[in-house]
Amino acid sequence: MNRCSTPMAASSTSDWRRLNQANWDERTAFHLGPRGYDLSSHRAGRGRLDAIVEAEIGDVSGLSILHLQCHLGDDSVALAQRGAKRVVGVDFSPPALAAARSLAAECGLTNARFVLSDVLAAPAVLPGEAGAFDLVFTSWGTICWLPDLEAWAAAIAFALRPGGALYFADMHPVARVFDDGGACADGFPGWRFPYFEPGPWRLDDPADYMDAEARLTNSLTVEFQHPLASILAALRGAGLGLDWLREHPCLVWKPFAGCLRDAQGLWTWPDRPWLPLALSLRAVKA
Repeated sequence: MNRCSTPMAASSTSDWRRLNQANWDERTAFHLGPRGYDLSSHRAGRGRLDAIVEAEIGDVSGLSILHLQCHLGDDSVALAQRGAKRVVGVDFSPPALAAARSLAAECGLTNARFVLSDVLAAPAVLPGEAGAFDLVFTSWGTICWLPDLEAWAAAIAFALRPGGALYFADMHPVARVFDDGGACADGFPGWRFPYFEPGPWRLDDPADYMDAEARLTNSLTVEFQHPLASILAALRGAGLGLDWLREHPCLVWKPFAGCLRDAQGLWTWPDRPWLPLALSLRAVKA
């Protein structure tokens, strides 16, 4: 990451949805292009999940799954292809949802549908789905776009039946402290975003994490820093108890210029596992 960033006034937080949606609407076309997501495994009948999720998600056969911030629906489709009873993908980007519906139709799935909503509004958009899901799934680049973790956790609790579980995987909040734009030694990122300062941070970055040649017109975004304690407290406050939490020295996208790809296709530190780059957890609704 190498981004221009400035702190925003709290009153500007209301811009988060408008700016972030415009950014993700534009990204969709690049992610469907030749340098975007590889959807060949989905079209072949069993969509590939990343190595971390694949190792941890377990058997989803017969489950009702809510996939929050589903983007192109590639993981939604992969879960449906693994035998889920039904998968409901939720995202706030109309172009992304159109792509998700098209992919599901192309794969001949009848157990996947997609709903337009941001995460925080999901309970209002899906009033008939209270307690209807066995699993809420959300992964990779999600909560950094959200200003309110309590509302995020409440939406998860709303959807889950008692005994249902959340599976969550994302960039580790410790790793989000760093950025290639900070002062750093060769091959390593420098300090950029203080761990205990939630933001909002206004970022201006025309690059795309998938397509190195892409240049986004809607380059302004608003992101938020959520420390690990805040994530766990929000889930606990919504009635979800932690089953397990894992930290990983690797990530599904290239977070810093000096990172290298490992044998599993994940990105990691060039020499030693200095700090966690990702975390994953399972939490269960009482």
